Amino acid sequence: MRARILAFVQALREDGIDVSVAEALDAAAAVAAAGVERAVLREALAATLVKDEADRPAFDARFEAMFPAVGPAPVPARKKRGGRGLPSGEGAGAGGRGFSGDRGTPRRHEESSPSGAPPSSAREGREHAGAAAAASALRGSRRRILALPFREYTALDLEEAHTVARELAARLRGRLSRRTWRARRGRLDFRRTIRAAVTTGGVPARLRFRARRPSRPDLVVLCDLSRSVAEASGLLLTLLAPLGRYFRRVQLFAYVDRLCPVTLEGGHVVPDGPLDLHARSDLGRVLVELAAAERVPLGRSTELLVLGDARNNRLPPRADVLRAIRERVQRIVWLAPEPRRRWNTGDSVLRLYEPACDAVIECCDLATLVAAVRDAV
Repeated sequence: MRARILAFVQALREDGIDVSVAEALDAAAAVAAAGVERAVLREALAATLVKDEADRPAFDARFEAMFPAVGPAPVPARKKRGGRGLPSGEGAGAGGRGFSGDRGTPRRHEESSPSGAPPSSAREGREHAGAAAAASALRGSRRRILALPFREYTALDLEEAHTVARELAARLRGRLSRRTWRARRGRLDFRRTIRAAVTTGGVPARLRFRARRPSRPDLVVLCDLSRSVAEASGLLLTLLAPLGRYFRRVQLFAYVDRLCPVTLEGGHVVPDGPLDLHARSDLGRVLVELAAAERVPLGRSTELLVLGDARNNRLPPRADVLRAIRERVQRIVWLAPEPRRRWNTGDSVLRLYEPACDAVIECCDLATLVAAVRDAV
């Protein structure tokens, strides 16, 4: 079965569906846990390999081609022998509802059990339908939580969102892994390859590449934990938690009115200093503390990722400090977890910070937050 899954993954890649090595391993593990009944197999593979619903038709077509359904075998005539009817034929699979090649052991058909239970094919048909319905409900729940605005979250929604965020973080990790692998190889240098092949009679025995692997950047993350955007900040940290190995250094900070280093443990934000969640937001003061911090890597290889609504309680915004930080770092990306129509309303001063940022991205739900992180890192 592992070989068939790997062949299926390769076929998906040929169809233009991007599947990483990590996702292929996840698919094998999911099938091992869920089983190889056809409906369950389809949904287990879809859950681990399909990242975009637009790819689902291509996935389904390839699945039908590589795991074709086998109809139920006809019930053979029964012969009486010694007063007891015995089946004279063999079934075509587990209840006749597997896919070709997934079961090699013949199985006799039974019309009904002594207790009057329905035939095996009928029971398995209901099980398949139940599994398909459960998988469909799971996909629907996932789509709902991806599109649900942060401001409408309940406690249960937030828990489900963190579960989905952890799954998506694994896919982001696979994407970064592929990008790092491509960067390590660099681009083919045709001239150097031909020149080096002169000594071998014109046979390019060894390919030459132009670029070496670039040095990994530093990542500094600044998250607003005030009540209005705390859910988005927690999800951002969940998405970033598994990506640390692809950066030279990662430093996570949270703030309300003061800068506080944090870590993520068991899916929960753990402050490494004083953090008053009920204080009045004061981003201006936070920026001053960030710029003055001695151990924060604000250099030319640093990417600064800020998540906040820029609502500063009409305190000094200190946009000049953010501009000074921009002169020191590689780039600044600001994630705004509220609708664009609310930017710069009330006590929001995002317009003052925007000129210092390379990008300001609207992130009102988990789907847009994931897309923003994908683009930012």
